[in-house]
Amino acid sequence: MLSQAEFEELIDDLEKFIEGDIVWIQERSPWLGFRVEIISPAGYPLFLKGKYNPISNKLNYAIIHRHVGCIYRLDLGQDHRNPNGERTGEKHKHRWYEPLRDKRAYIPPDITAPANQPVKVWREFCQEAKIIHNGTMAPPPAQQLGLFL
Repeated sequence: MLSQAEFEELIDDLEKFIEGDIVWIQERSPWLGFRVEIISPAGYPLFLKGKYNPISNKLNYAIIHRHVGCIYRLDLGQDHRNPNGERTGEKHKHRWYEPLRDKRAYIPPDITAPANQPVKVWREFCQEAKIIHNGTMAPPPAQQLGLFL
């Protein structure tokens, strides 16, 4: 289990980084995605996954801890209901909270770009999550909508 103190230490670590360029690849049509390692001198067992559906305009960036699962995630284009029944809307973040794991979400004031601008959203996400990206993120490849009908 990941304690709240361990999570806070991990997320506040300014030395975690991603090395290299990120390229979106076709997953299950029409979804695009990527997976990259998060490197840290502290040795946190982390990787990051991105998913984007240009047809339904859904975008997701998630930090995954290899031992406990998702610990930090941004969702755009899909609604969420918290355990207390409250709805957060189509733009929300999940942040590890020990009693509920990643089940509780909140509306993030720091994400201003829409889902159809995944590179700009990426920069905002990395800034708030305190991740240095030593590389670039390529825009998702243009898709021909006729292929998905």
